[in-house]
Amino acid sequence: MSLLGSVLLAGCQTSTPAGQTPASTTSPVLASRPAPKRTAATGPGLTPAQRLTALADTVAAAQGDGTIDLPYTYLHTQAWARATDAVTRTDLRQWRREADGSGRETTRRLPDLPGLDHRPRPDDQHRLAHAPETTASRLPGSLHPYLPEPLPTQPGALADTLAPRELAAEPAYPRMLVNGVATLASSQYLDRQQRATSLRVLAAVPGIAYLGPSKDLAGRTGLTFTVTAGGSTAQLLVDPRTGEILAADERLTGRRPGLFSYVLILERGHTARAGAQP
Repeated sequence: MSLLGSVLLAGCQTSTPAGQTPASTTSPVLASRPAPKRTAATGPGLTPAQRLTALADTVAAAQGDGTIDLPYTYLHTQAWARATDAVTRTDLRQWRREADGSGRETTRRLPDLPGLDHRPRPDDQHRLAHAPETTASRLPGSLHPYLPEPLPTQPGALADTLAPRELAAEPAYPRMLVNGVATLASSQYLDRQQRATSLRVLAAVPGIAYLGPSKDLAGRTGLTFTVTAGGSTAQLLVDPRTGEILAADERLTGRRPGLFSYVLILERGHTARAGAQP
């Protein structure tokens, strides 16, 4: 999305003799200068870092940004995850009261799939939505955000909280950063500024690549970024307008290859009470 900057020039009104045209108070140079344009994240010819930075510069408001004054953070995710020799499939709706860490969780699960090379399919998602449901109330202090608020506002500081700087020389460090951003986005609500900072963290990840637009299991289109490091490939699908992480995928490429995790972040926002829809 491209944003156009504008400049409003206001001059003081002065009296002018009758029949004369008031002299312009605007500099001819300013009058002829076009409003600056910001680079569109979907434009051609950008490096992955430039594309992520452009998206951070132009992040638009998301639907949930208008609900941040409500007391409960609401997240709805579906996840496929490796568990020894099988893949688990879980649908989770969580309401977390920010003031005390209490809340409510509603979980649906499908039977585990044997083997590790399962690829999530649209019928998995449909079946998860209709699987048996379990609801549990959580006492104060039971539910915690992935990182304590307020989050660091500088990309470097946020990167250091997601992956310690002393590990920067490790082969897996780039993947740790990508997975850290994915876990952060799937565990707590990120407002407009926090999403922009997260995108700038991704822009600085060594070896990150752009694969173009693609769709997740829910049919949502986003920009696909990936990094291969430390024996696995991590991939993120990013909304090109709001900068929200829509889906995150990780597959192991070394010993015992196959699916490690796949997460859909389906809904996020805030509600007035536990159990309410945003």
